[in-house]
Amino acid sequence: MADQVQFRTVEVSRLPSVTDQVFESLYHQVVELELPPGTKLSEVEVAKYMGVSRQPVRDAFYRLSQLGFLLIRPQRATVVTYISVREVMQARFIRTALEMETVRAAAERLTDAQIDRLEALIVEQQKAVDAADKVLFHSLDDDFHKQICDLSEHEFAWALIRDSKAHMDRVRYLSLSFGAQTALDDHKMILEALRARDGDRAAAVMREHLYRIKSIIGRIRDSHGSYFAEDER
Repeated sequence: MADQVQFRTVEVSRLPSVTDQVFESLYHQVVELELPPGTKLSEVEVAKYMGVSRQPVRDAFYRLSQLGFLLIRPQRATVVTYISVREVMQARFIRTALEMETVRAAAERLTDAQIDRLEALIVEQQKAVDAADKVLFHSLDDDFHKQICDLSEHEFAWALIRDSKAHMDRVRYLSLSFGAQTALDDHKMILEALRARDGDRAAAVMREHLYRIKSIIGRIRDSHGSYFAEDER
């Protein structure tokens, strides 16, 4: 029985593993289109370039494939996937369902200090928009949504969202060249509703915010058609 066994203690490191570091680097390169759809990747070449062994690269490739970013083909090159409109709409559906509920819950739970933290994020987002820094704004955008999930005491929701939003992320990133201020204005309205403790209003604005991708995806496809799956161009 367990209470009769002497279990050994382990040292748990909080530092990211090599696999985590490779994964995060490739994740951001795909989202930010440094590795555009159709790019062929080799475990050997990526490992050599990053100065790591092949195993963490293999593991990172697998994690990225599970998110929908990579297509791993045995005996052939691994390829960055093309953007799928169908996958974008599925991600939008999942995000809307989860985030309308998390923001509604947040409106009931947030303290003034926590709302001030979200306000500080909004200030940093405005600086990123003013500087036309898409990379920073995209990161702060994610942080805003993640913090709402976390502060609503439904932290698991963001993990589910991140696992489903790969195709959506690339469209969102491309839209920031013309839509960053609109996204930020939505965030400001969400924050206003949270500060007023109006969960229904916060959920309604969140829904409108996440539904915007439906109206902009055509514009993105027109200007970046080669990034999309052939049957959806």
